[in-house]
Amino acid sequence: MSSQITAIVLAAGAGTRMRSAQAKVLHEVGGRSMIEHALRAVVGAGVTQTVTVVGHDRDQVSSAVTAFNPDIVHAFQEEQNGTGHAVQIALDALDTPPTGTVLITYADVPLLTGQTLAELLIDHHAAERSVTILSAEVDDPSGYGRIIRDADGAVTAIREHKDASDDELKVREINSGILAVDAAFLTDAVARLAPDNAQGELYLTDIISTAVSNGLPVGAHVLEDVWQTEGVNDRVQLARLGRELNRRLTEHWMVEGVTIVDPDTTWIDSAVELAPDVTVLPGTQLLGATVVAGGATVGPDTTLRNVEVGADATVIRTHGSDAVIGRKATVGPYAYLRPGTELGTGGKIGTFVETKNAVIGAGAKVPHLSYVGDAEIGEGANIGAGTIFANYDGVNKHRTTVGKHARTGSDNTFVAPVTIGDGAFTGAGTTIRKDVPAGALAVEVTEQRNIAGWVQSKRPDTTSAQAARNAETDSSEPEGDATGE
Repeated sequence: MSSQITAIVLAAGAGTRMRSAQAKVLHEVGGRSMIEHALRAVVGAGVTQTVTVVGHDRDQVSSAVTAFNPDIVHAFQEEQNGTGHAVQIALDALDTPPTGTVLITYADVPLLTGQTLAELLIDHHAAERSVTILSAEVDDPSGYGRIIRDADGAVTAIREHKDASDDELKVREINSGILAVDAAFLTDAVARLAPDNAQGELYLTDIISTAVSNGLPVGAHVLEDVWQTEGVNDRVQLARLGRELNRRLTEHWMVEGVTIVDPDTTWIDSAVELAPDVTVLPGTQLLGATVVAGGATVGPDTTLRNVEVGADATVIRTHGSDAVIGRKATVGPYAYLRPGTELGTGGKIGTFVETKNAVIGAGAKVPHLSYVGDAEIGEGANIGAGTIFANYDGVNKHRTTVGKHARTGSDNTFVAPVTIGDGAFTGAGTTIRKDVPAGALAVEVTEQRNIAGWVQSKRPDTTSAQAARNAETDSSEPEGDATGE
C-alpha cells in the first residue's frame, strides 16, 4: 500500500430531514456520533492525515472532530455545490497537495468499518488503479448512483439516479460514494469538473468518466455487507441502523463468551467491554464506557453508563452512571447510583437506595431506603434502613464519614459534616449533629408522653375513635369462669 493515505470525510450536509437542532452527523448510533464512527473507520484503515469538510452546523461538527483528534484538518464548504465541490474544498485546505492515495468517505455511514476501508485500499493498490469504487448490489437501488460497466465488466461510469436512462435504472450495483483515488489524478480531475447534470452541481462521480476517457484503470470493490454502505437521512433510518449495529454487537459478545439471555431487549454501546462468563439479563442497557468483569450478572431491567462492574458482582434493576461496583458486590433492586459512587468488594447497595459521590468500603452495607451523598463508609459498616446523609446546608456540600464496622440505627439523619467513629453504634430515630467517638453509642432520647383519650376527644367521628371505644369496652368487661357463669 502507498505510504501516504489522505482521508476526506464529507460532513457538510444540512440533514434537514432529521428535523433537529443538533447536526445530523452528531446523532448517535451505538453510543457514538456518526462522525465519530466515520473517523474511527479511517483511523482503522491506516490513513496518515484526515480532512473533514463541514458546512451546516459547522461549529458543532468542528468541535466534535477536534475533540476526537485535534490534528484533523477542517475545510468549510459554505455553499453545498455537490460532492465534487466538497472534495475541491478539502484539497484546498491542505498545506500541500496530497500524494499517494486519497480515501473519500462520508460522516453518515455509521456501520462502515476500518477493515472494509483497508480492504478497499488493498484492492485499489494491488490492481494499480486510478480509481476504485466501493460498490454493493442491492434489491432496491432507488436513489443511488449506478455502477455502469461495459460488456467486459469494466467500470465505465457512475450514473446518478436522476440522470440515468431507463436501462441504467435497472442496474442493481450501486455506488456507495466511497472511493480510493490516486492523489495526483484526483487533484487534476476535480479541478476540471463542470455542473453538466440535472442538479447543476459538481459531481465527484464524474471523475470516473474522466479516468476512462484518459485510458486510466477504474474498478469497483464489491462489498457483500450492504449495511456498511447505508447512510442516515432521517430518524427512521437512524433507528434502523442502530438496531442493526446493536444486533452485531450482541452477537459479537455472545461469540466472545457472554451470555445475553434476550438480545432483542439488550442494548450495548460500541465502547462497552464485557468479559467471558458475564450474564446480561433482559431489559438491560450497557452504555458509554461501561466495563463488566467475568462472572458478573447485570439485569434484568438495568441501565449502566460508564460503570465499572467487578468480577462476580450482581446488579439488579438498577440505574447507574460514572460509578464503580466492586468484586462480589450486590446492587439493587431499584438502586440509583449517581456519579462518584464506589462500592467496595462484597459491599451492598440495596433496595431504593440512592448514592452520590460516596465511597462504600469492602463488606459495607446500605440495604434499604436510604440516601447516601458525599460520604465515606468504612469497611464492614452497616447503615440502617431509612437513613439520610444530609449533605447540603443550602449553600455548600459537606461530607460524612462512617467508620469501620460501625452500626447505625434505622431512621437516622447524619447532618454533615460529621464523623462516626470505628465500631460506633447509633440508636434508631437519631439525628447525628456531632461526631461520635469510636465504640460509642449515640442516642437521641426524649421521654414518651401518652395523652389518654385524645382520639375519642379530638376525632370522635372517625373509625379510629370507634376502635378505641371498642377496645375500652372490651378491656372493662369482667372475665367469666370456665362455664361462662
